[in-house]
Amino acid sequence: METEQYQHRPVLVEELLRLLEPAAGHVVLDGTVGLGGHAAALLPRIMPGGRYIGLDLDEAMLAGARQRLAGEGLALYQANFADFPEVLQREQLAAVDHMLLDLGVNSAQLADAERGFSFERDGPLDMRFDRRQTTRALDLVNRLSERELADLFYRNAQEGNSRKIARRICQARHAGRITTTLALARIVASVQPRSGGGRGIHPATRVFQALRVAVNDELGNLRRFLTRALEFLRPGGKLAVISFHSLEDGIVKEFVRKAKAAGELDDLTPRPVVASPSERAANPRSRSAKLRVARRR
Repeated sequence: METEQYQHRPVLVEELLRLLEPAAGHVVLDGTVGLGGHAAALLPRIMPGGRYIGLDLDEAMLAGARQRLAGEGLALYQANFADFPEVLQREQLAAVDHMLLDLGVNSAQLADAERGFSFERDGPLDMRFDRRQTTRALDLVNRLSERELADLFYRNAQEGNSRKIARRICQARHAGRITTTLALARIVASVQPRSGGGRGIHPATRVFQALRVAVNDELGNLRRFLTRALEFLRPGGKLAVISFHSLEDGIVKEFVRKAKAAGELDDLTPRPVVASPSERAANPRSRSAKLRVARRR
């Protein structure tokens, strides 16, 4: 999974350590363990006596995490983070000290053309985190009506040209099914030019985001996770969420606001923490990352 051309870099590691303050004996639930970047930083801080429960939908990510991580107290599961109560039950844990989500697509997944997440690499239009599920991005692109596609692009990515793009996709479907990433990217690009005179955001960025969010029910899973999070977070325990677009961040912000008003949480980051200039320069993925942390009362 890691090559000379690609090295996985977790975002906001120092900021996360500073705000979570992990200590020996703590129990951490990492709902998106990925290749284990944050886990590698947190695990030494909770030993001896700590436990680290890592979840991920992607079997390839888990395989990478197993190669990278080792030690007593570590348990890794292929599971949806929204289903974490069942995992904690299997681990015989009633509560944890820290909960962590690093949302969005992993850089390693983008780098693998066969996964279909990237509009810059040709591959099957897939986008599934969990390849055991049946619905792929190509199923949505070729099955949904023009109105359903337009609504999906606007709802999941706030795409301003959603109707024009949906119309063009439906026109292109008359010539045959759209099955590859570059085929879809070219269709979207034919509707709207790249912003910034060719140097800005790729015209297919929001469309690919919207499809990925829909295929994996990312916003629904985030809401399900947050609905039950406080039941399993010890008093004084901390919830940390790293998001990469405004829809995710808005859900977390509203959850923390309501929980604070109800006397359940203290908001440790009234403004989300963002990457330092040096991290943004070294790791482009960090530029859109926002970290919010709240403490259980």
